Amino acid sequence: MNIIKKIIEEVPSYETFMTVEELDESSKKLADKYPNKVELLEIGKSRNGNSILCLKIGNGKKDALLYAFPHPNEPIGSLMLDYLSHVLVENPEFADLFDYTWYIVKVADPDGAKLNEGWFKGPFTPLNYALNFYRPAGNQQVEWTFPIEYKTLKFDSPIPETKALMNIIEKSKPDFIYSLHNAGFGGVYYYISEKAPILYPIYEKIVKDLNLPLSLGEPEMPYAIQLDQAVYLMPTVEQTYDYYEKHSDKDPAEIIKSGNSSYGYAKNFNPKVFELVCEVPYYYDSRIEDLSEISEIRRELVLQSIEFTEKNYKELEELFNQIKDKLTVKTRFQEALEYFIHVYRNSIDAERKWAQTAKELERKATVAEKFDNILVSKFYKMLIWGMFRRLLLENYEKVQLKDLKVMSDDVYSKIKEMNKELEENLDYRVIPIKKLVQIQLAAGLYSALYAQMK
Repeated sequence: MNIIKKIIEEVPSYETFMTVEELDESSKKLADKYPNKVELLEIGKSRNGNSILCLKIGNGKKDALLYAFPHPNEPIGSLMLDYLSHVLVENPEFADLFDYTWYIVKVADPDGAKLNEGWFKGPFTPLNYALNFYRPAGNQQVEWTFPIEYKTLKFDSPIPETKALMNIIEKSKPDFIYSLHNAGFGGVYYYISEKAPILYPIYEKIVKDLNLPLSLGEPEMPYAIQLDQAVYLMPTVEQTYDYYEKHSDKDPAEIIKSGNSSYGYAKNFNPKVFELVCEVPYYYDSRIEDLSEISEIRRELVLQSIEFTEKNYKELEELFNQIKDKLTVKTRFQEALEYFIHVYRNSIDAERKWAQTAKELERKATVAEKFDNILVSKFYKMLIWGMFRRLLLENYEKVQLKDLKVMSDDVYSKIKEMNKELEENLDYRVIPIKKLVQIQLAAGLYSALYAQMK
């Protein structure tokens, strides 16, 4: 364990994130330098024809698949994998702790990652993040386009990036999967694929030792099953379907319109696979872990958040409808916005029905829950407006249509107003990248040891 602690302590003091080109070049250099220890595989091509590379390291009895950029606005895990790949090769004493063949994919979505590179070198402000943000439509995300058939939901259109991971899963039948997500604002929280009480205090200690908060506000989805503080059971598409089936009068398949997760797919080949997701944020405010009770009822705050979301998306949809006939080329931004507007329109009533009837919302709220519902939710809405502005500017560059420029300027003003409100009401700080990498590394290593002993 001292070796692991030393490896975690020696994580570099990263100041920025690496680009796709920098990550690929690092992988090529490692394979060139250690040809007897490292195999560099091209496991597929992206939609735009970019190579998806995988480092194969070690020759253990068990197999581990670790992949970063499951969502392309989430680069922290790519730094962790870049560091881990070097350590596994260059430190035999450390590598010998594990009995794995490692499959390491630093960039699962190179096209999407490139569309986020505008903020990878900073400044790391919420405004700069929003103005350079991109997240694909749900049915074009690596994490949520694995095949599935459940009740009326039949999804069998995996994108090329997902197919690349499917090939590894089908051949290696991994015992451990680490999908390297990260959040934007809040605290640290975990998803695991089974109950594992031995890991809960480790996960908490990892965060506390670095003087960072756990995320103790609202769970990411209302049906999330909590195992411990900031530790949840891995959500499934089946749960999502059943939630909409209970709270909506629409066919859940029409609301979801996407596929399975890596865990959902991998357990078809290895039912004992253990998967970890460790969500770490770029920014935090201490209120995210404040469990002090306040006078407001939790239900009232959740409904306020839903009302803000509805107003936000209605405004976005109205503006989008005004210019959609003037968009000359369908871009990734348009694809994403159309999807998110569709999901909002079809899911908002179900969210409201759940909020109006859920018994767990009857109690008084905590400071953390109010913070999540009233402020953090507004941060995430600002990101959608950032994508809309990028859509307008991208089309304006092609056709020089004045209407698009005028609207993009108006949207920019709106984003700045949203940012001003957040800056005035948040007491946040930017978390050093090194700490975020250390948390994901520590959680991954101890989880890998747990999976190895199963």
